[in-house]
Amino acid sequence: MRYTVILEQEPDGGYVATVPALPGCITQGATRDEVLKNIREAADLYIRRLYRLRRPPIPAEAGREYVELKIGAR
Repeated sequence: MRYTVILEQEPDGGYVATVPALPGCITQGATRDEVLKNIREAADLYIRRLYRLRRPPIPAEAGREYVELKIGAR
C-alpha cells in the first residue's frame, strides 16, 4: 500500500510526520531518516490493529496524482 506522508520540520529541530489517510497516525523524530522510520512503523502498527479488530476496509488513498515540477528550468 502507498500513503502520502507529510513531513514538517519543527522550528526547534526535529521532524513530525503524519499520514492523512490514517487519522491519528503521527510520530516524530530527531532526523528526517528517524521520522521516516518511525512513521513506517506507526502506519504498519495502525493497519495491523485494524486487522486485529476486524475493522476493514483498510483506508486507502484514491484520486491523488503526482507530477514532478522543474523550478527555474526553461
